[in-house]
Amino acid sequence: MPVPPPAPAAPLTLSGTYFDGRSSQPWPATLETGPGGRATLTLAGPGPSLEPVAPLHWPAAALRAEPALPGLQRVIRLPGGGRFETGDEAGVRALEARTRQNRVLGGVRRLEGSWALTLGATAALGLFVWGFLTFGLPALARSAAAVTPVTVLETFDRESVRLLDTDDFLAPSRLSAARQAQLRREFARVSAWAGGGYRYRLLLRDGEPAHAPFALGANAFALPGGTVVMTDQLVALARSDRELMGVLAHETGHVTRRHGLASVYQGLGLALLGTAVTGDLVGAATFAAAVPSTLLQNGYSRRAETEADERAGAYLLRAYGTTRPLRDILARLEAQDRAGEGGPEPQDSASPGDLLRTHPGTAQRLAHLREIENAAR
Repeated sequence: MPVPPPAPAAPLTLSGTYFDGRSSQPWPATLETGPGGRATLTLAGPGPSLEPVAPLHWPAAALRAEPALPGLQRVIRLPGGGRFETGDEAGVRALEARTRQNRVLGGVRRLEGSWALTLGATAALGLFVWGFLTFGLPALARSAAAVTPVTVLETFDRESVRLLDTDDFLAPSRLSAARQAQLRREFARVSAWAGGGYRYRLLLRDGEPAHAPFALGANAFALPGGTVVMTDQLVALARSDRELMGVLAHETGHVTRRHGLASVYQGLGLALLGTAVTGDLVGAATFAAAVPSTLLQNGYSRRAETEADERAGAYLLRAYGTTRPLRDILARLEAQDRAGEGGPEPQDSASPGDLLRTHPGTAQRLAHLREIENAAR
């Protein structure tokens, strides 16, 4: 059975203003498109010579509707340089549909006019931002940390130590010269095992100077370039140097996996990632000022602490055949922390002492260190 031909489109008439392209004089006019794909422009009054003007005819496909601009009338470009302006938005959209113009922009306008789609797009954007901050930014930070030149890391360390010493965060160690030399000799064995091409050094400092903004107390932390700071208070808390070497091995794990640098990059965001990647030492010196505060206030992620514990466990098993030294000092730090608090604190309160104990919780870390030892056996 033959299919009947489609019915011809009904005439489409737009009212507006005609400009001939030779003068700025506006002329009221109508623009009509009808069967046969023809367009006819008819002036509503006499032309420039005050005489009637014959209608102008063109193929409808020759008309060019300009994209819509908020607050302005729609413009249709005519053959010969003239233009037709109208406030009939629906009529122009119908003309665009007939002549297959601005289909992409028309779709955009329809999306903008839909509350459901707008709310959906807003929710999707929020989900994207959350995903980027939760997964994308940490991944970018780790990638940028992995390619940062070692020379820049050394600049970070130098500037960070200068800031810590001059701003009273730390004070010179009260340990004897002989005791400090002994600890550095033992740390040399740990750093030789850690490797990675870093210039490791152990700085011993008093973690409770009189005018410090806050007391670090019994603590140790690693700067990105291989500088490890350990406080006198941690040395006093330890019952053996094996415990201290377990802590220092843990800190070298942060260095070799570049956890500290990634934490700083993530904390400051993307704007400063190019500083180290490009090797800009001048910018890096300024950037380094953010390293101590980021490490002391934010600590490390659960993933970073677990990786550093695994490195420390490997060293302790190799050197002593057990992970117990690190387990013992972590448990003692936890007990000291609880005794000092005198009761539970709000979960959102941060403390510099958290560097060694709360990412993840001590109980999980002790259990993981036991698992490492049992697996090795």
